[in-house]
Amino acid sequence: MIVWFIIGVTAVISYIAFQNRELSAKLQFNAAQIIHRNEYYRLVSHAFVHANWSHLGVNMLVLYFFGRNTVVYFDYYFGTKATAYFLLLYFGGILASNIWSLIKHKNNYYYNAVGASGAVSAVLFATIFFQPWEPLYLFAVLPIPGILFAAGYLFYSYQMSKRQSDNVAHDAHFLGAVFGFIFPILLKPELFSRFIDNLFSFL
Repeated sequence: MIVWFIIGVTAVISYIAFQNRELSAKLQFNAAQIIHRNEYYRLVSHAFVHANWSHLGVNMLVLYFFGRNTVVYFDYYFGTKATAYFLLLYFGGILASNIWSLIKHKNNYYYNAVGASGAVSAVLFATIFFQPWEPLYLFAVLPIPGILFAAGYLFYSYQMSKRQSDNVAHDAHFLGAVFGFIFPILLKPELFSRFIDNLFSFL
């Protein structure tokens, strides 16, 4: 299964990078290195290394639970192209989540980022797109309808991105999530009507 494959590759590379800080530094996202030294591989490689075990664990757990759901929907709507489209969703989420940081930090050699959060956000929001009222469990306890969680997630990510008060790449979360939501529509525009129907079916 494609989700397990991504989790396995990410876990192995992250583990190796935990033991080898030089390798971790070479793989992390650094806009200045990308722009001025043409190290374009960093646009993707940073998603396969993480800051620590908890960072890796949270991202891979979210990917596992919501990636399976997204694959089911992709199988239903896209048939034999499902796996290829899921990979496009995941890697597209990686790239889309970097856009603002690439522009903002293009001359800052000290800005670095790691983690699959942008891609995982894309997968999460693709699931919400297909089932907007399906509850998500905040802190694994509190059930919240997916569409309400999505609105709160985007608002929180946007506000925190403006404040820049921590070391979390909130802009990457925001952009990855937006990409994940619109990606199914780009593949099959009529799915937007399905989303609207599902959205108002609760009312």
